[in-house]
Amino acid sequence: MAAPIPEAFRNIKALTFDVFGTVVDYRTSVPQELVRRAREKIESPGFSSLPEALRTRFKGMTEEDWAKVTQEWRISYWEFTRSFVPGKSEWKDIDAHHYSALHEILRKWGLTSIYTDDEVRSISLVWHKLKPWDDSAAGIRRLGTRYVTSTLSNGNQSLLQDLDVYGGLGFRKIQSSADFGAYKPHPTVYLGAAAALGVRPDEVAMVAAHLADLAGARGTGLRTIYVERPREESWGPEEQQYKEAREWVDLWVSEGEEGFLEVARRLGIPE
Repeated sequence: MAAPIPEAFRNIKALTFDVFGTVVDYRTSVPQELVRRAREKIESPGFSSLPEALRTRFKGMTEEDWAKVTQEWRISYWEFTRSFVPGKSEWKDIDAHHYSALHEILRKWGLTSIYTDDEVRSISLVWHKLKPWDDSAAGIRRLGTRYVTSTLSNGNQSLLQDLDVYGGLGFRKIQSSADFGAYKPHPTVYLGAAAALGVRPDEVAMVAAHLADLAGARGTGLRTIYVERPREESWGPEEQQYKEAREWVDLWVSEGEEGFLEVARRLGIPE
C-alpha cells in the first residue's frame, strides 16, 4: 500500500529540479574527461613541438590536480551566477561562461596555450555529458507518473536538453534560468518557472541538493525537497542557517537513502 501524501505536498502539481550536483554527478564526470583529454593531447603528433617546460608541467598533472581544476571551474560558475544582476549585467549563458572560465583556469595552472582555442571550446562542453546519480533517471520517471517534472537549472537550454538525453532522465519539461533572463536564486527564476508551468508557486516543489537554492525557492512560495548528495552542500551542519533549514525544509532525504526514489516513496508513489 502506498504511503499517504504528506500534508505539505497535497496541492503540488509540479516538481522543478536543480541539475548540477542534484541530478548529475559532475565531480566524477568532469575530471574523468579532463584526464582523458590530457592523455589524448600528450599522445598527439603536435605535442612534442610545445615548449619543454610546458610539456613537463602538463605531463605532471595528476588525477587529483584535474579534480581541483573541476572544483575551481564549478566555483567560478557559482560566483558568476551570483554576481549576475538582471537588467544590469550583460547576458552570458553558462556555455559561454564555461568556455571563458576554462581559459582562465588553464592560465592560472600555467597551462596557457597547451590547447588550441577550438580544443578549449570542445573541452568546455564536457558539461553536456555528465553521468546521473544512480537513482536519478528511475526516480524522475517515477515522480513523473504523478507530477510534471521539469529542470530548473542555471544551465542553458541546449546544455540541459543534452543532459536529459545523455542520462535518459525523462524530464517532462526543460526549463532554464536563461528563459527568465536571470540566474538562481533570483526570485524571477522560480516565479517564472511556476508561471510557465501554468501553476501557482505553492503548487510547485523545488528539488535540490543545495539549501541556498531551496531558500530562494521557499522565499517565492515554492515547497522544498532536499536531497543530500556527496560534497554538494556548502552550508556546514554547525552553521545556524543549516540548523534552521532542518526546520523549514518540507522533505529531507539524507545521503544513502536512494535519493529521488526515496522522494517518490515519501510522496506515496508506488513502485
